[in-house]
Amino acid sequence: MYLGFLEWEKKLSFIRHGFTTRAGGVSEGYLSSMNLSYTRGDDPAKVEENYRRAAAYFGKKPSDIVTISQEHTGRVVLVDRSNAGEGVIRERTLGGCDGMVTDTPGLLLSTSHADCTPLFFADPVKRVIGMTHSGWRGTAVRIGRNTIELMHRAFGCEPADIYAAVGPSICCDCYEIGEDVADAFSATFSGSLDGIIRERGQGKYDLDLTEANRRILIEAGISADHLICGNLCTCCNKELLFSHRGAKGKRGNMSAFLMLTEK
Repeated sequence: MYLGFLEWEKKLSFIRHGFTTRAGGVSEGYLSSMNLSYTRGDDPAKVEENYRRAAAYFGKKPSDIVTISQEHTGRVVLVDRSNAGEGVIRERTLGGCDGMVTDTPGLLLSTSHADCTPLFFADPVKRVIGMTHSGWRGTAVRIGRNTIELMHRAFGCEPADIYAAVGPSICCDCYEIGEDVADAFSATFSGSLDGIIRERGQGKYDLDLTEANRRILIEAGISADHLICGNLCTCCNKELLFSHRGAKGKRGNMSAFLMLTEK
């Protein structure tokens, strides 16, 4: 089972995109069933089969997928056909990074999630896409803005032309943080944090990653009518989606996918 943005399917025919759920794979137990991580204690053969099924949904093979290390950085990199298969059938070569951009058709960009926010980017003018993993650390350093800036530097993409989407992640009601995280946002966000951070008392707060990323993307030049923000919480829907907090760390990983269609 795959989730997606209906508006994108209607408007952006030059891309394919999707977000996996827990369903449709062969993994078992708490990893059931579409686990797409080799580092959660799963049988590697089952993860390989899950990747084969995920790639087939887009008419591709695991050797067409590129993944990145996702170390909660603000770093975004360029990828091309030479990176195909990294993190799936061969070792990664790109170092610590949490976002990637390409103009290569048929290369299936993939980021891994279990509460952190997936960010999708697509420029129909330059035919360029970006896929980014934005946890609280990445959001605090505005990795969404960094992705847009790399699209501009490398390919001449104008922010006003770019379509962006914020995918499923943990909601504000489920995401309690401490003062250290609240302080990190206070240090990097200009203006009010109302709507992003909500105080609970006794040094505890709630964080709205979706709203934080929405503001980052708007401030970076994405027009409101080119931006979609999902409202599906991974933790509230832990029977459908893997959630690190919802499962207290005992879980698999889902993946977001984005690809330029062949010309």
